[in-house]
Amino acid sequence: MDTKHKCGWCVGDALYEAYHDKEWGVPVFDDATIFEFLILETFQAGLSWITVLRKRENFRKAFDGFDYKKIANYTPSKIDTLLQDAGIIRNKLKVKATITNAQAFIKIQEEFGSFSRYIWAFVDGKPIKNKYKNYKDAPANTAISDVLSKDLKKRGFKFVGSTVVYAHMQATGMVNDHEIGCFRYNQV
Repeated sequence: MDTKHKCGWCVGDALYEAYHDKEWGVPVFDDATIFEFLILETFQAGLSWITVLRKRENFRKAFDGFDYKKIANYTPSKIDTLLQDAGIIRNKLKVKATITNAQAFIKIQEEFGSFSRYIWAFVDGKPIKNKYKNYKDAPANTAISDVLSKDLKKRGFKFVGSTVVYAHMQATGMVNDHEIGCFRYNQV
């Protein structure tokens, strides 16, 4: 039995705990992985993260391994196929936003050399290390996520409100919101 202290939000669900222990809060600089998290966070808007996490592999298969270059060129026929896929969240606006976001993602890569360079500039290239005793003390959004959200929207992104953006920042390690007593706090 694992007796290490973990952030309270993940305890009790094996999938959640594995995600917490291996991925959540680990700094991500790879564009493909950043895009994957951005898409998953987009679909999570208004839902629980565990709902999306349970469908992650279905999303990976349905969205061509989260290949943003392929997604940027999806046709109406592909959209119809996605909307029939019971393995994913079949929200037409979110599916269309995924295509729009892939196109905007590529434009940012062209402008900045990589999406990673663009997004990490909002935190000066290094994670912000917060000090919360309880995960419930972490905010839903911050001044930085507000600015980043606004900039993404200006660049054509959809479903990137400040709360979604902050969740993305947490997932990709732009902020370390592990509880200070969590065994992962000093590891990431």
